[in-house]
Amino acid sequence: MRVPEIAQQLGVSQGTVRNDLNALAEEQQIIRVHGGGVVADGGRPRSTVFGARAQINQAAKRLIGRRAAELVADGDALLLDASSTVYHMAHYLRDRRDLRIVTNGIEVACLLAQNPANTVNLVGGILRAGIDSVVGPWSERYLQDVRIKTAFVSCSGFTPEDGMTEVDVYEADFRLKAVEGAGQVIALIDSSKFGKLDLTRSVRMERISMVFTDYHLSAEWTARLRAAGVPVTICGEQGM
Repeated sequence: MRVPEIAQQLGVSQGTVRNDLNALAEEQQIIRVHGGGVVADGGRPRSTVFGARAQINQAAKRLIGRRAAELVADGDALLLDASSTVYHMAHYLRDRRDLRIVTNGIEVACLLAQNPANTVNLVGGILRAGIDSVVGPWSERYLQDVRIKTAFVSCSGFTPEDGMTEVDVYEADFRLKAVEGAGQVIALIDSSKFGKLDLTRSVRMERISMVFTDYHLSAEWTARLRAAGVPVTICGEQGM
């Protein structure tokens, strides 16, 4: 639903429409996006396993996803991983047009392909149930020739010393290859993952352009990030 179209159909001002959309968003009936709104349950995951993952720290992931989506303009070329945080971000991209998207996430691809103005490239490879992602040598070979403006990625653990880490080796390998052709790398990491060191490294600190996290992150962690020279954006009630 786009604001100008609603205003024209109802014969009211765009300001009135925006106020009504904001009220509906507060009631969680819609998700407010740039220029309009989308039905809140219109993009539920097809996979019940992935859906359960997406509900973990859901409020924080939505805050992060909404702010990160503000970096995306019509026509951008993006790399989106298969994480549940990036999936929440994808909800806020459904009003963008002419996006060129590369992803290994089944749920992310299905969500963004609902807008026919976008081009969604789902990499080939091994489809993994539960994680709902495509990984393996085929996907990594595909990424060798891909050049994109921005990569949005997440992780299962993060420290300033080790960067982003993963419990899943195949997902870590995909992210390592995915960020090679990116102009900038945006890390979407909810506060529960800070201080965790998982099995294998994925994206190293020197490749991260910016970290987006939620307002539950402690002041100590925020100070550590900034001391390490990492630009960090705090999303939510205590941050913009």
